[in-house]
Amino acid sequence: INYRLAPKHPFPAAIEDALAAALWVHENIAKYGGDPKRVVVAGESAGGNLATSVTLAAAHRFELPAAQRLFDAGLSPAACIAACGILQVTETERFSARRKRPLPTWVHDQLTAITRAYLPESARRPEWMSLADPLVFLEQGEPTTHELPPFFTFAGTRDPILDDTRRLAEALSQRGVACTSKVYPGELHAFHAVIPRAAAQTCWQDQFAFLATVLGLTDTSPMLGEIIRAS
Repeated sequence: INYRLAPKHPFPAAIEDALAAALWVHENIAKYGGDPKRVVVAGESAGGNLATSVTLAAAHRFELPAAQRLFDAGLSPAACIAACGILQVTETERFSARRKRPLPTWVHDQLTAITRAYLPESARRPEWMSLADPLVFLEQGEPTTHELPPFFTFAGTRDPILDDTRRLAEALSQRGVACTSKVYPGELHAFHAVIPRAAAQTCWQDQFAFLATVLGLTDTSPMLGEIIRAS
């Protein structure tokens, strides 16, 4: 889906659009022959943040009106794929602070620019912040109204925001939520988008194996071929 972009449209515009799209799917999927019980929410990078927040909003009633509408509609995702996500938009300085060696200046500057663009002070309403920082909500341990679905999360070892993926896996584990977490040696941010790379194909195969398990699929082997042809 498309969603409004910062800085022209700061938080909560993007998550409002993602929530509206999820609600539309929930209300219309059966008309197109789909199964509302087999909806998978997925996204990469900024989309990993949005996918995680949409999944949380389906399981817990947050204050943001768009989130309340989704929760009240009763969407129950079968799974969430949060790929190489930036899962806490506040305090992006942490990516340098938690490393043995600081990030290159240009990477650090790009990450802190995301915080300024997406979360200016005017957008920081405390009752909405869990949907900007879904990782923080998960780490705080507050129970959700409904159980969270299985997650698949991954990143490369050379991804500057890898730490958020590792924290997500740990937070879900602490909650008893099924989570398959993969870290691919030597790979950069969003490496899986470069389909000819062997690591990218391995990553897609891992995702399909996860989906086969959670959705009860018998054969996911054609899926990689379709992605390679589409690329």
